[in-house]
Amino acid sequence: MKSFKISLLVLLIVFVGIQFIPTKRNQSENVPKTDFIIVNNAPKNIKNTFQTSCYDCHSNNTSYPWYNKVQPVAWLLENHIEEGKAELNFSEWDNYSDRRKKSKLKSIISQIEDNEMPLSSYTIIHKNANLSNQQKSEIIDWISKLDMK
Repeated sequence: MKSFKISLLVLLIVFVGIQFIPTKRNQSENVPKTDFIIVNNAPKNIKNTFQTSCYDCHSNNTSYPWYNKVQPVAWLLENHIEEGKAELNFSEWDNYSDRRKKSKLKSIISQIEDNEMPLSSYTIIHKNANLSNQQKSEIIDWISKLDMK
C-alpha cells in the first residue's frame, strides 16, 4: 500500500510539473491574402462551413478549446494540428502550385464524399463541425466549379 501511495504521489507531481511546459499556439491575428477563402472568393455559407469544420486543423489560426490548457492533451492537439497543416494549410493556399491546388481540391471532395473529413475524433467534441448532407453537396458543387488552371 505504501508503494502505491508513493507511485500516486510521483504521478501527481509529474502531472502538475508538465503543466508548466508550454506549447506552441497556432493562432494569428490576421487572415493572409493567400487564404483559401479569400483567393477563391468563397460564398458566406462555404466560408462558415470551412472555418467551423476545417480551419482549426488546416489553417494558421486554431480556435482552442478549454482543455488545451491541460497537458498532455495540449501536446496531442499541437501534434494533430501540425500534421493537419502539413497535409493542407488553407492559410497558405495561394502559395501552392496549380498542380498541388488541383490535387488538394480533388482530395477534399474525395474525403468529404468518403466521410473521412472532418475526423470523427474531432467531431466527437466539436458537434458543430459535422457536415450535413446539404453542406457536403454545397462544398462539392462549389469546389467542382472552381476554375483551376
